[in-house]
Amino acid sequence: MVRSDMGTTMNKDLLSSFDCPEDRLNSIVSDALQHADDGELYVEASQLEALVFDNGRLKAGNFSSDQGFGLRSVAGEAIGYAHAGDLSVAALKRASDAVSAVTRGYSGQYAAAPARTNRHLYSDENPIGLPSFEEKVQLLQTIDSYLRTKDPKVRQVTASLAAGWQVINIVRADGERLQDIRPLTRLNISVVVGEGDRQESGSYGAGGRKGFGSFIAQDNWMAGADEALRQALVNLEAIPAPAGTFDTVLGAGWPGVMLHEAVGHGLEGDFNRKKTSAFAGLLGEQVAAKGVTVVDDGTIEERRGSLTIDDEGTPSGYNVLIEDGKLVGYMQDRQNARLMGMKPTGNGRRQSYEHQPMPRMTNTYMLGGDKTPEEIIASVDKGIYAVSFGGGQVDITSGKFVFGCTEAYLIENGKVGAPIKGAMLIGNGPDAMHRVSMVGNDSKLDTGIGMCGKGGQSVPVGVGQPHLRMDQMTIGGTEA
Repeated sequence: MVRSDMGTTMNKDLLSSFDCPEDRLNSIVSDALQHADDGELYVEASQLEALVFDNGRLKAGNFSSDQGFGLRSVAGEAIGYAHAGDLSVAALKRASDAVSAVTRGYSGQYAAAPARTNRHLYSDENPIGLPSFEEKVQLLQTIDSYLRTKDPKVRQVTASLAAGWQVINIVRADGERLQDIRPLTRLNISVVVGEGDRQESGSYGAGGRKGFGSFIAQDNWMAGADEALRQALVNLEAIPAPAGTFDTVLGAGWPGVMLHEAVGHGLEGDFNRKKTSAFAGLLGEQVAAKGVTVVDDGTIEERRGSLTIDDEGTPSGYNVLIEDGKLVGYMQDRQNARLMGMKPTGNGRRQSYEHQPMPRMTNTYMLGGDKTPEEIIASVDKGIYAVSFGGGQVDITSGKFVFGCTEAYLIENGKVGAPIKGAMLIGNGPDAMHRVSMVGNDSKLDTGIGMCGKGGQSVPVGVGQPHLRMDQMTIGGTEA
């Protein structure tokens, strides 16, 4: 176990750490970005805490703290970027000398500052330390004991709590200053059950941009533990999945991860500007079945993927991407929006001060339709019902994807039948969207567990959808 005794307090005014007058700091940034089209000084301080209770003991208890800045100069398609973990004038001047090289021989017009917002989507409260370290360890031990006494088939329990607190300050060459303070918490529970030589697993997670309170309330963690155990016991009874082409029903909520991966990434501005997306050049075209509407919404209070402002200072938005099957918009950061003649959408995100911003999703989901889940399942004579997904792979250029199902069932004569294991959903994002024939009226977001990787950076996101029927999808199976 590793634990730091560092406190949980952190200065919210990070710019004071440079120990120089405001006009001096503004002057350094302005000089660095002279002749640039855009750019900013991004200053960040963050704290992370994670506790893992595994197999009856506390396996890890980690705390880390970091701070630094990134200075970016944008000239056309080129970017000059320098970062340092040292908040000093000397480090900033060295960074200024480095990034200014990108504008030599270039004369751009500095873009207007992002619009301001009075909206605030989450609390400033630091979730680290509340509840105390000892109380968190006790909770994880209680979850472990609860599951082990719940069913004799339980062989292993892993429970974890993680929290983060991030403060960002942004300074632009025009003197504009912006700030955001972002909490993030998550509870995860996984269970392994066994009977004889066979073992199967189930999991549950929940999180958001708020404190631990609602996630660790007894009724809620018990419900989460019960769900992880239920999924594991279902998988213990599962039969090998058939392979072939089947009408397929996707469950609501977390199965939206397929939409996120197979469609969402293809609607990010950089891939479309460079024409490496399967959706490039298709604005206004029918790219999905009628009735399919997909949005990216960073404005939902306390959701995992939500942002008051993005990492360039643009307020997040409710952005419609596909409307009734037609492609109507892309997700944009400031650089790609300018180069494509469009408006920034509040999707400029970065993992930390060490990384440049790029177009990224926030909470991406499909809106509901007019069918009940029961109607959708009843419409399938012989098919697959995929309730939850695990890992997957996607090729952005072609749109091809493969997703493993962590909970799935046969559908026979319009009724949910035996659980199956080893099912893989295989397809092509644009093609799959045309195969949607029924859209449920129960659209919901996942429970707050999503992480998205792109270009070596990871950021928290939300996914979601209603129940869907997709006709004649390819299923890879394990049935002999």
